This record gives sequence, C-alpha cells and structure tokens, in this order.
Amino acid sequence: MPWFYLLIAGLLEIAWAIGLKYTEGFSRFWPSVTTIVAMVCSFYFLSQALKTIPIGTGYAVWTGIGASGTAILGIILFNEPREFLRILCIALIVIGIVGLKFAATE
Repeated sequence: MPWFYLLIAGLLEIAWAIGLKYTEGFSRFWPSVTTIVAMVCSFYFLSQALKTIPIGTGYAVWTGIGASGTAILGIILFNEPREFLRILCIALIVIGIVGLKFAATE
C-alpha cells in the first residue's frame, strides 16, 4: 500500500505543478483552490508512504514522478520543446524511479 500512496502522491504533484500554470500567480480563484487542494493531498499521501518507505527513496520517487510527468505534460499541453536530449533525460528520470522501486528493501 505505501507504494500505491507514493504513486498517488506523485500524480498529485504533477497535478499541482501543472495547476500552478493555470493559477496565473494565484490570481485565478478556482485554479488556485484546485492547485492548493492537490498540494495538500500530495503531501498527505507522501507522508503516508513515508511511514514505511525510506525517506531518500520515497522523496526521490515522488519528485521523479512529478518532474517527469510535469515535463511530459508540458510538452503535450504547452507545446514545450520536444528535443531528443530532453526526451532522453526524462526517460532517464523514469528509469531511475523504476530502479529505486526495484532496489527498495521495503
């Protein structure tokens, strides 16, 4: 269950990171509320996962899911650059996340 919580926390991190773009500096009410709720929920699920997953592993996986997911959605939603090196680096982050999961002793 802790790895499921960590996955949910990472997906919610993607949601709030993308949500920041739509808040326009927290000047738009509903996007701001949605983003803040996603932040709180993301931290909650992260805290639940970290009850049993080591902090270094959990935090690295959480930020990795958030960073790679946000970068991918930036490409899809905001037409950010699709350069080979950028895609390769995102793939390396994903490989690192998978590696940490398999290396975990929990």
